[in-house]
Amino acid sequence: MATEFTGTGDPARSMALLWRRPDGGRPRPGPRSALDVDRIVAAAVELADAEGLAAVSMRRLAGELGTAAMTLYGHVPGKGELVDLMLDAVLGELYPDDELVAAGTWRTRLRTVAQANWDFYVRHPWAAHVATGRPPLGPGLMRKYELELRAVDGLGLTEVQMDLLVTLVNGFVRGTVSGVHEKADAERVTGISEDQWWAATEPYVAQVFDPERYPTAARVGPVAGEELGAYDPHRSFEFGLDRLLDGIGVLVLDASR
Repeated sequence: MATEFTGTGDPARSMALLWRRPDGGRPRPGPRSALDVDRIVAAAVELADAEGLAAVSMRRLAGELGTAAMTLYGHVPGKGELVDLMLDAVLGELYPDDELVAAGTWRTRLRTVAQANWDFYVRHPWAAHVATGRPPLGPGLMRKYELELRAVDGLGLTEVQMDLLVTLVNGFVRGTVSGVHEKADAERVTGISEDQWWAATEPYVAQVFDPERYPTAARVGPVAGEELGAYDPHRSFEFGLDRLLDGIGVLVLDASR
């Protein structure tokens, strides 16, 4: 799946649209349209969830909404601004209860943050392929940032450390959840399941795990394969998250001294 970028549209128009300021859309002459920004964004998100972000174009979206592409441009200038709006809208789904990230120990809170982001990317695979070097500074993203910072507040960390911790956890989740999407994409592209693929390679396992050429791999691989079976992204996520939290614990203890 190709990477899309936020911040490729007109910054002023994007910000006005994200915060639903009156100057966000420029009314066109003629009868008032039944469409609005929220409806357009919701349709775009639904299409991206079903077919990926590459399927979202102003022309295709207009067809889905039963209107002309030029009508959409009266509300959203182009795909650059639309991607910003889509991402901010789905980020607003996170943490329906603000108290979720304020309950329990710091470790429980960060685990809640990590799991919520994992679930988010599973629901919206396309969002994992949106590069946010120029983040859409809308209400959805800002609420997410605020709540995740609260999860690490009061631990004796500096403001910079708090920001870096939130970035670290989010980056870890985004990297590990890619395994879920890769498995699904592989099955879609090849037409065979992962179990079928492994079954087809079974006759070559002895050659692949040659103990003379690859002694460590030959010792570890079969044991791991028997224990773990096919690659399980969520198990890797859980294992990695525990190790990540262990490391954060060292920082938290040091900061409190």
